[in-house]
Amino acid sequence: MNHIDMVLVEDDPMVMAVNEGFIKRIEGFSIISTARTGQEAITIIQSLRPQLVILDIYLPDLDGIQVLKEIRRQGIPSDVIMITAAQDVSTVQDVLRFGVIDYIIKPFKFERIQAALNNYQSYYEQLRDRGEMNQEDLDRLIKISTVGEVEFNLNREGLPKGLREITLHKVFNYLNEKQLCLSAEEVAEGLGLARVTARRYLEYLEKSGKIFLETRYGFVGRPINKYKVKL
Repeated sequence: MNHIDMVLVEDDPMVMAVNEGFIKRIEGFSIISTARTGQEAITIIQSLRPQLVILDIYLPDLDGIQVLKEIRRQGIPSDVIMITAAQDVSTVQDVLRFGVIDYIIKPFKFERIQAALNNYQSYYEQLRDRGEMNQEDLDRLIKISTVGEVEFNLNREGLPKGLREITLHKVFNYLNEKQLCLSAEEVAEGLGLARVTARRYLEYLEKSGKIFLETRYGFVGRPINKYKVKL
């Protein structure tokens, strides 16, 4: 798996340690550097150009908004997730105008940053190695629901060990797009997964009530389990 390079910007050593601990629990990310001041953050981001920056607003010199504006002014193509205690509407609007991927308010639980990083990983993987995108791809990327699409939210605390949310979404979305009854083997082939892996995700989705199971019997051999998204 390709890891997403990250830089963490936080002036409080204890908060930095907590954030690092949370991120190390999430598969697919690599912390390549940290910064405790705004100017240090700009210098590191200029040099390393990470895919993702976790940025606090309240820093001892430049604030996080100034850092965000400066890296945008320089055209540095790093995505930014803001983690801060700032809750005023003007601050939220300001950073959203400069294209942050997410905004997390302190204090926060592990599940919130896990959701943010899983969403970013999905976003990153959808864009990687693409030359162009059609309207359906773009709508899915920016979370626009069209008629007939199914809203899909899972309780991450209930996810069995060994299952990853990003793969769960891929399996569900594949079934949702096909709108057909598909076997684990067909889903595995379509997504490039092992059949046993696809079956585990399908069984979890069926038990969660997101999809339904249909058992089909042929003339010979074992019955085949087919899965389809509930309409």
